[in-house]
Amino acid sequence: MFVRRVAVVGVGYVGLTTAACLASLGHRVVCADIDKRKVARLLEGHVPILEEGLTELVAEGLASRRLDFVVGAANAVGDAEVVFLCLPTPMGAGGAADLSAVEAVIAEVRELLPADCVLVTKSTVPVGTAARVVELLGRDDVSVVSNPEFLREGSAVRDFMHPDRIVVGSDVQHAAERVSALYARVGVPTVLTSAASAEMVKYAANCFLAMKLSYVNAMAELCERLGADIADVAEGMGFDHRIGQSFLQPGPGWGGSCLPKDTHALLRMSEAAGFDFALVRATIDTNEQQRDRVVEKVVAAVGGSLDGVRLGLLGLAFKAGTDDLRDSPALAVARKLRERGADLVAFDPAVPAPVAGVTDDVLVVGDPQQAVKDADAVVLLTEWPEFRKLDWADLAERMAGRVVVDTRNLLDQDVLRLADLDTVGIGR
Repeated sequence: MFVRRVAVVGVGYVGLTTAACLASLGHRVVCADIDKRKVARLLEGHVPILEEGLTELVAEGLASRRLDFVVGAANAVGDAEVVFLCLPTPMGAGGAADLSAVEAVIAEVRELLPADCVLVTKSTVPVGTAARVVELLGRDDVSVVSNPEFLREGSAVRDFMHPDRIVVGSDVQHAAERVSALYARVGVPTVLTSAASAEMVKYAANCFLAMKLSYVNAMAELCERLGADIADVAEGMGFDHRIGQSFLQPGPGWGGSCLPKDTHALLRMSEAAGFDFALVRATIDTNEQQRDRVVEKVVAAVGGSLDGVRLGLLGLAFKAGTDDLRDSPALAVARKLRERGADLVAFDPAVPAPVAGVTDDVLVVGDPQQAVKDADAVVLLTEWPEFRKLDWADLAERMAGRVVVDTRNLLDQDVLRLADLDTVGIGR
């Protein structure tokens, strides 16, 4: 295997995971960020995000000297053979992806990149971004490659080291092959394609998954109306290998840092191309409706009004296994409950304290017992497996009401029944 000198710009979920995993594959990696404090803590081995296995990989990389952290992209790219841009591309005006961070870094490193270097966009970027980067660089001796990430928060290391596929796109064949060779030890199928096609793959995949989630939530609503059980329906569907069992779990809606912005970005790209992507629009609308449906379930469970009602919330993160609150459906539902007059007390095992400007609608407490104390109802919003193991008989004694709204169909209904608690699920 060829050992490459790699620079990674950005130490968020994607950048830090990419840097640590590439170092574990034997490459020499320098990871850069503008946050001096974050860089200093990473040099001491302190990983700022909750991600299984990542702390160990960072420690291993630092100990072997295959991984280093510096402040500023300019200090990372000087002798790099491959430079990964792992920068935020948040939803901008009108839903389009905001590429200002990408453009700023390109301006910073344009003259510093070594000849024959390959610049890789790892961030999710609109189709046509690679061509735009070529223009911004203005250098014939630097190639541009699109290598989208398919990392799920909570399992990012596992997804990097054991992916379903690797997608590499470029209009320069040798540059695509050089990036592909970085993953030689991973040993999975590699799709070599054009830059535009690689950029489209990421949006096509994420929007399909969002569509699948919206579909199962809509199907859950229909199951309730017709007397079917979505758990059994999803199981029956999932055994069909053309469908599969993943992303068939109903819930309070989808969220996180990827699906919301990617669905809106694809919708904007479609509109710019003169195409009405009605399926994606319906996917987004269905997701918004699902949050409203969950609120109405809670309203019905407590007798028709939330004025002065105390609710204990279990879960704030957008999904289990992460502390990420970005576009969390749990928080979206909480906001709607608060607007209807409810008093909210919440517990999440990965959110030990309030986050200013994010959790302002709820009182965040340190254990589930505090969250459910005197609650007229409990609403489970994030599928943390430890919630199944709670002493529900003890929690029932602390509650004022007798109902649990389980928006993830996570809890054992028999256990709650023995605790003299009524359960309201999704699609049941």
